[in-house]
Amino acid sequence: MKEIKKVVLAYSGGLDTSVIAKWLEDTYQCEVVTFTADLGQGEEVEPARAKAEALGIKEIYIEDLREEFVRDFVYPMFRANTIYEGEYLLGTSIARPLISKRLIEIANETGADAISHGATGKGNDQVRFELGAYALKPGVEVIAPWREWDLNSREKLLAYCDEHGIEVEKKKGKSPYSMDANLLHISYEGGILEDPWAEAEEEMWRWSVSPENAPDQPLYMELTYKKGDIVAIDGQEMTPATVLTYLNKVGGENGIGRLDIVENRYVGMKSRGCYETPGGTIMLKGHRAIESITLDREVAHLKDELMPRYAKLIYNGYWWSPEREMLQKMIDDSQEYVNGVVRLKLYKGNVTVVGRQSDDSLFDENIATFEDDAGAYDQADAEGFIKLNALRLRIAANKGREIS
Repeated sequence: MKEIKKVVLAYSGGLDTSVIAKWLEDTYQCEVVTFTADLGQGEEVEPARAKAEALGIKEIYIEDLREEFVRDFVYPMFRANTIYEGEYLLGTSIARPLISKRLIEIANETGADAISHGATGKGNDQVRFELGAYALKPGVEVIAPWREWDLNSREKLLAYCDEHGIEVEKKKGKSPYSMDANLLHISYEGGILEDPWAEAEEEMWRWSVSPENAPDQPLYMELTYKKGDIVAIDGQEMTPATVLTYLNKVGGENGIGRLDIVENRYVGMKSRGCYETPGGTIMLKGHRAIESITLDREVAHLKDELMPRYAKLIYNGYWWSPEREMLQKMIDDSQEYVNGVVRLKLYKGNVTVVGRQSDDSLFDENIATFEDDAGAYDQADAEGFIKLNALRLRIAANKGREIS
């Protein structure tokens, strides 16, 4: 076992990380620094301070990172219209590089020689945390207790708490699901969801009403974009975190953003998860709408071709990789003229685009009209265009090549 003097632990204050804090001290005979991030998970993070103090922790970091999270991670991702495997909006994935970044920064500030996390050896998060950490501090030691210890059940964790005098809340009616939340989404895994045939229980959902119970009247809203980012809603300027908080609220009230998928984890297995991403669902729809009138056709198509690769990089934990940074520069450059306003209608689980306008619009009504265009477009030009594009097809057909 390597000698570790001080370790920075990503600490939630829950059962797992409370056990980890004590286990690290006992196993490695080291000092533990805790780091708790407020990413908009909807629960107070300050109680983690009292829990850490009760464990004898001397250096405790509790930080509100909501604005940084949305501004520097969520917004850049949405400029690419990013979705993984056609559906997943990457709510958990995009939070991990920020946590890794702060773990390393705190390790540097405190002189720690290791970091630690509570991700299991079956999941994607261990990969995301550690790839980020190694990219930012190549020589850092990473301790992943779930890959080392034998405390592989809730019962064993609680027994460890009893043995070592660790106070934990034993909540009655505890959710049967493993959940992760931040400003972009809340996820649910485990419980009956481990059967991909079983429908998720209605009481599981926490952020949204069911579409059936959503209001009977639609809600209209206007999103103002500047260089691909939402800067105002209904004319009121907002910070990035405020934008997402508001969109989560109105989206959830209108039954928007529920998702039930089976995804392919980076470690090789398939996993069924349910997600609520009301604000992100609205953001994706709005962004594609403003791009539809402001982006050149080939730029838009190239972005769509590259997006799955970009999404996979984020899902697999390569946010801090040179290839992601290269793609990001291209994506950000494409957003120079993505400015304007999109009008949306929210109604019973649906987000419908009903209007879009921009001073940088490439939509030319004089050319596109079905009425008299006063010579703006010569329809006779289409004949030569079609014949040139058909030339290779006609040559092949004249040579007797049949198409099955």
